[in-house]
Amino acid sequence: MRSTKLLLTLAFLFSCIGKVALAQQPAPVHATVHATVKVTRLYTGEDGLSHLKQESVKFSAVPGAPNTLEESEPVLMKKSYVVRIAPGFFEGWHNADVRRYVITISGRSEIEVAGGQKLIARPGQVVLAEDLTGKGHTFRVLGESDWVALFVDMEK
Repeated sequence: MRSTKLLLTLAFLFSCIGKVALAQQPAPVHATVHATVKVTRLYTGEDGLSHLKQESVKFSAVPGAPNTLEESEPVLMKKSYVVRIAPGFFEGWHNADVRRYVITISGRSEIEVAGGQKLIARPGQVVLAEDLTGKGHTFRVLGESDWVALFVDMEK
């Protein structure tokens, strides 16, 4: 009976030691294929109308950091704040008052630009609003939930 308990205890200990040793092994390095990160740019065209365009975020390696870490170009920020708007809200044709990122946190909204083109902004959607002149765009909150977003106003 004692020898069985001893054998089971030793087996358990060796099993634990093996797991710890494996956990301390460095993970193999694999070539990483990253998903494309998109930002929807809301801008004024030469025609004086607002337009929407999907653009990919460009990333660069960070000097001195592991090769799995990349970052975009930095943007100087003036201020940031969270906005909450109730369902059913509608704002007619207007321009962005400053250049800003608008990142939807929850809810859904619709941005309409020239020619009836519409963007449905869902959680995680990043919009770069920079249609500071021209006809502008409309905005409405869709569904039955508040639309909540992070606004990040940029320096000029």
